[in-house]
Amino acid sequence: MLKDMIALTKPGLLRLNVFAVAAGFWVASKWDISWGLLLLVVLGSTLVIASACVMNNYWDRELDQKMERTKKRMDYINHLKPGFVLGYSLVLGIAGLAVLFLLVNPLSGWMALLGWFAYIVIYTMWLKRTSTWSTSLGGIAGAMPPVIGYTAVTNEIDAGAWLLFAFLFLWQPPHFWSLGIRRVEEYRAAGFPLLPVVKGVKRTKIQMIPYVFLLIPSVFLLYYFDYVGLVFLIISLISSIIWFVHTLLGLKTQDDEKWAKVNFLISVNYLMLVFIVMVANTTWSS
Repeated sequence: MLKDMIALTKPGLLRLNVFAVAAGFWVASKWDISWGLLLLVVLGSTLVIASACVMNNYWDRELDQKMERTKKRMDYINHLKPGFVLGYSLVLGIAGLAVLFLLVNPLSGWMALLGWFAYIVIYTMWLKRTSTWSTSLGGIAGAMPPVIGYTAVTNEIDAGAWLLFAFLFLWQPPHFWSLGIRRVEEYRAAGFPLLPVVKGVKRTKIQMIPYVFLLIPSVFLLYYFDYVGLVFLIISLISSIIWFVHTLLGLKTQDDEKWAKVNFLISVNYLMLVFIVMVANTTWSS
C-alpha cells in the first residue's frame, strides 16, 4: 500500500520540482539561509506538488491505460481504490497549503495554490484533452516551484521571481515535446492532442527553437540583475547554446526518435546542472 501511495506522487518529478523550490529559496536568501524556513517551505511544497501528481494520476487513470509509459499507474490506483486516491490527493494538498499559508507566508501559499490549479484544472482537466496549447500553458504550473521558494523569503513578487518563472516556463515545452516526438504514436493512440500528433514532428521541432533560444537571455538576466555570479553565467550560457544547437540540428536529422531521445536527455541534465550552479553561485548578500 505504501509503495503504491509513493508511486502515485511521481517521485522523480517530485524530486526535481522540490529541488527547484530550494533553488528559488537559495537565490532569494543569498546564502543567508534560515534553515527552519527552508525546511517548512520544502515540506509544504512537497505535499502540494505530491497532491497535484496524485490528482493527475487519478484524473487520467483511464487514458493512461492506453500508453505503455503510463499504464502501470492504473495498477497503483486499483490497489488503493480510486476513492482513496482522490482523498489522499486532497489531504496532501490541504496539509501542504496549511504549512505554506500558516507557517511560511500567504504569498508562497497562493503561488502553490496557483500552480496546483494550473496543473489540475487548466492542464489536466481541460487543455490536455482539447488543445495543442496544453504543453505551453501547462508550463505555468511547472514554473511555479522556484517562485514558491523565492517568495517564501522575499514575501513579494519582484524581478527575481519573474526571471525564475520565465526560465522554467521556457524550459518545459521543448523538454516535453522531445518526449512527445519519441512517443508520438502512443499519444496518438491515447487521443491526446499533443503538438507532434496534431501538427506533425517537423512543426514541433520548429516550435521548440524559440523556447530554447530564449533561455539564453533568461539566464543572462539572472546574472545582470545580480541574482547569480559569473560562474553561473558562463556554465549556463554554454549549456544553453549546446542545447540550442542540438535543437537546430533536429531540422536536418533523418532519425527523429534518436534525435528526440538525445534532446530529452540534454534537457533533463541541462535543468539539473543550471539549478545546481544557481545554488552554488548565488550572489552573497552585502
